[in-house]
Amino acid sequence: MKKVFKYVLLSMAALIVAGGTAFYIWAQQTYEPSQMLQRLAGDAVKEDGWVLYEPEEKNKAGLIIYPGAKVEPEAYSYIAQQLSKQGYVTGIPEVTLNLSMLSTNKAEEMIARYPSVEEWYIGGHSLGGVSAASFVHQHSDTTDGLIFLASYPSSGSDFSDTNVPVLSIYAEKDGLTTEEKINETKELLSSEKTTFYKIEGGNHAQFGIYGEQKGDNKADIPVKEQQDIIVRVILDWLQDR
Repeated sequence: MKKVFKYVLLSMAALIVAGGTAFYIWAQQTYEPSQMLQRLAGDAVKEDGWVLYEPEEKNKAGLIIYPGAKVEPEAYSYIAQQLSKQGYVTGIPEVTLNLSMLSTNKAEEMIARYPSVEEWYIGGHSLGGVSAASFVHQHSDTTDGLIFLASYPSSGSDFSDTNVPVLSIYAEKDGLTTEEKINETKELLSSEKTTFYKIEGGNHAQFGIYGEQKGDNKADIPVKEQQDIIVRVILDWLQDR
């Protein structure tokens, strides 16, 4: 009996190790920034686990963008760079195993890094938006708004009874975060404080610049056009705050 029990334990341990190894390998197979991003934004500024863009003039506010699952943070450099040019200090964090849900509180690092910044807006792409919503839900006293990029909150982040300003940008051709999913979770957001914007012809992968993504649909507009729309919509929303 003892031998059988020992065999079962060893088998379970082997399965756990094999599963963990497989998960680690899967998590390391990331979506890397495309060559187009290099042409548009140049080399990303990386420091202490962050891709950072600081404005030349006084900070109007701070923005943090959590990356999508297995997407490298540099893929959002163009958006961050353009926002910083308008006076917003912007950062994209490197997250544990390239999954933001394992680093939900990462935003605390950047907030602490810039104590002079009085307003903080937390956003995220895809799964990164779920993490951003979780952070804002738990830190409503230190954050001023939430930005979804092809994303929506989990049931644990219910803003329906709050005054948290929310911007939700989604795309017509998105094969992963569909318009149906956006509509299904509208009830979790404040009806009076939420702004929705649909990018006609856009898709999921073009919320970053990292090429095609499995399960997504082909976009009808160029990636730079979609990126510029995202920047414009975010800036307009911020200026209305």
